[in-house]
Amino acid sequence: MFLTMFGTVVIAGMVGYLAERSGFTRNGILASIIICVGGAFLFYFVRIMFGFGFGSAGVNAIVSSIGALVIVPFHWRK
Repeated sequence: MFLTMFGTVVIAGMVGYLAERSGFTRNGILASIIICVGGAFLFYFVRIMFGFGFGSAGVNAIVSSIGALVIVPFHWRK
């Protein structure tokens, strides 16, 4: 379980970095990574508590990180 959580954080950090470098967000690299890691943690614990998920832990981390970047309103600020 610990390795799954560690892998979730690593994947979420990479998604946040790549989203910032590709121009999908304009939050700053650190802010995007924090947003992605927060969303991935939230979904990780929802998956543990309720058993809801999209398949593997990696797919869950990617989907939840992108979802967090879309939901957080920093994406639309000027």
